[in-house]
Formats: sequence, C-alpha cells, structure tokens
Amino acid sequence: MIPKTPETVQDIMSRDCYRVLPETSITTLAQGLALHRLPGVPVVDTHDRLIGFISEQDVLSKVLGSVYHDDEAPLVKELMRHEVVSVGPNKSITDLAQEMNGLRPKVYPVVTQGRLLGIVTRRDVLNALLLIRRH
Repeated sequence: MIPKTPETVQDIMSRDCYRVLPETSITTLAQGLALHRLPGVPVVDTHDRLIGFISEQDVLSKVLGSVYHDDEAPLVKELMRHEVVSVGPNKSITDLAQEMNGLRPKVYPVVTQGRLLGIVTRRDVLNALLLIRRH
C-alpha cells in the first residue's frame, strides 16, 4: 500500500505536543523546551484553549538574569506573548509553507474553535514538501 501524500496541516501536525499553563515556572518551561527540542510552545488554559505562546527567545534573558542574581525564575504568564499566529488543521501545506517563508514563527499552534489540537513546525512542513515533491 502506498502511503498517502500529505496535503493539509492535520496530515503532518504533532497531536500530542508539549504545552504549558500560565502558572508554569520558566525553569520548568526551559527544561521542557530542551527535552522536546522545541524553539517554543503554546500556552493553554485548563481547558486546552490557546491563550499565548512562549519561545526560547522570550525566556533566555530572564533565565540568565535569575542565574546571576539568584532570583526566583518568573512564571510563563509574566513573559508569554498573547498575540499568537496559529493555523487551522485544514490549511494546505503549500499555503502554510508560503506563510512560513520569512520572519514568521518556527512553530505554529494548530487550533480549532480556540482549542489547541497540536503544533506544526517548519521541519514538519519541509519534510512534507519533500514527500509531495517525490510524488
């Protein structure tokens, strides 16, 4: 059986993705980013509704500062961005690839009716484009 060529975001997204709550400490977030090898993650409420996004870039200086000053690391809610670029599961891979071309996020939360379904990364899109090209 020939595998189906991916066409939409839902064909390539990671459904069981790392996400954090606003009350998560930046230290815990940084450990999760390193463990999952992600440049950023969605921030959700207790009902999995997308409420923000936080990246390595957002936390780097704060973690560094807390190391130098021996301060308590802040919480995600203090540093997260509330303006989030997200994508729907039915968007075509080629359309998303065109949007990603430039200074756009490396990770897009995939959302339906405000609820987080998963994430899609530039790497996911690149791999899908290579599969599409072969067919």
